[in-house]
Amino acid sequence: MDREILFAKTLEKVKKQGIMQGNRIGKDEVREAFRELALEEDQLALVYDYLEKHHIEVNEKLGERSADNFPESSVSWETLTEEETDYLQEYVRLLEEIPVLSGGEREALFLSAMAGEVSAQRKLTEVFLPQVPDMAKIYAGQGVYLEDLIGQGNMALSEGVSMLGAAENAQDAEGMLAWFIMDAMEKLIAEGQDNRNADRKLEDRVNEIAKQARELAEDLRRKVTVKELAQETGIPEEEIRDVYRISGYVIEDLEDR
Repeated sequence: MDREILFAKTLEKVKKQGIMQGNRIGKDEVREAFRELALEEDQLALVYDYLEKHHIEVNEKLGERSADNFPESSVSWETLTEEETDYLQEYVRLLEEIPVLSGGEREALFLSAMAGEVSAQRKLTEVFLPQVPDMAKIYAGQGVYLEDLIGQGNMALSEGVSMLGAAENAQDAEGMLAWFIMDAMEKLIAEGQDNRNADRKLEDRVNEIAKQARELAEDLRRKVTVKELAQETGIPEEEIRDVYRISGYVIEDLEDR
């Protein structure tokens, strides 16, 4: 794999890992991720700076924190459309009313949610909400509206808080919850891609039948019927009618009779 491509893929992987670990990552984890590329310390420093700019706290070891408070959500608008920016600004403004917990308070809340306390799970859903936009921005520009990504993430968050019992500790539970959210967003993007591929195939089929109809119409110097086109091309009449209907009956050289 090209070195530049490998670097970009590894950087994205490390950023995602940091988000899944509660917006923090250890330098040893970053070094291990980039081991194949054998980066120098000054190059790794640029990676650390990149992660910090994306609100991922970089420490010597994963378990350390530079402050008692968990990093607040802060969203970069650079890759967003004007409509997405307007939506996100209003959304983030509403989230500012949610109180920020200290690291200890947040850990205690996770432990209670892991124990199955419904009130803690509800509170955790609220406390975790500001992180969903930060996760969504990773997937911006991949064919899904940011609003839909956030909505999908919020649904996964609501479901995920009741599924943390298998985690060994609060840190693992936090990573698990982040994984639920990001996995839901990735599935939404994949579904959208499948739908776009299906749409492209249908569009190609419409164009192909329109082309066949135009060529036959030029020979006959009139519009052609579905039956005539089927006889000429070997395409089943039912398929031609379906494509004609799906196109909104806009194939100019064809008439359904």
